[in-house]
Amino acid sequence: MQRLTVNGVAIDDTFAEAFGMRATAIIITGPNRKWARQAAITMTGFATSVIGCGCEAAIDVELPASETPDGRPGCRVMIFAVSTDELQKQLQNRLGQCVLTSPGSACFAGLNGTADLKLGAALRYFGDGWQVSKKFGGKHFWRVPVMDGEFLCEATTGLTKEAVGGGNLLLVASSNAKALVAAEAAVEAIEKVPGAIMPFPGGIVRSGSKVGGKYKGMMASTNDAFAPTLRGVVKSELGPEDNAVLEIVIDGETSDAVAAAMKAGIAGVTALGPEKGASRISAGNYGGKLGKFHYHLKDLLP
Repeated sequence: MQRLTVNGVAIDDTFAEAFGMRATAIIITGPNRKWARQAAITMTGFATSVIGCGCEAAIDVELPASETPDGRPGCRVMIFAVSTDELQKQLQNRLGQCVLTSPGSACFAGLNGTADLKLGAALRYFGDGWQVSKKFGGKHFWRVPVMDGEFLCEATTGLTKEAVGGGNLLLVASSNAKALVAAEAAVEAIEKVPGAIMPFPGGIVRSGSKVGGKYKGMMASTNDAFAPTLRGVVKSELGPEDNAVLEIVIDGETSDAVAAAMKAGIAGVTALGPEKGASRISAGNYGGKLGKFHYHLKDLLP
């Protein structure tokens, strides 16, 4: 495989292969930053991959009080799924169990889309007949009585069918410590890109996967080509000095958001150089046969 070099870091001449998804966003506010963020973190728990979690979700950006509908600190949360029905299901369940329950929370639409998904329009029934419908500024809200006052929730939020899931970077390093430093630098850079999230823990994946496996029913299994301990027994993509690999997986509101996030991540990693971080950057794909979005690393260099 041909490689380019940026600041001593090798860049594989390959591409990340990503897929079309459905996505939505909401704005969660709270009495202070701590509780707005707590509600958002709880709502996006167990949402790393549609394979096992039903959706992929994370905080997009934290919002100061000056940028939220009710003038309180907040977070914009994004949720991705493979179908509109699954997205509505995940949104309703997570909103009801994780945001409605959080002290002082409120919820507002975070996306203007081509269609609507239910927020307060679904949760209003928790009010047991005491819920109140309000229209203000051309928007529809529900006020649901709860034990610390009331839960204010916009009736709907938008849906986009232009979302993309599965953008990725594979960071190859000589040690676990260097791989983690590189991955953390990539995450920090990508967090500054609006409209893109990294759904895995802290934005980082240690258990990169390939499609299928030797056992019946496995949709995905270990990416053996990038597993250092299997270097001598499989067709490996690793050299003798490559002892650790970490992956960054990115979902975006648009294809451009994914590309911008990958570019930011590459810049963050290459700025470190191989002495501090990764010695090489690659990406995962399936030969271009499964996903219509292809992000070539050579086109995203800083």
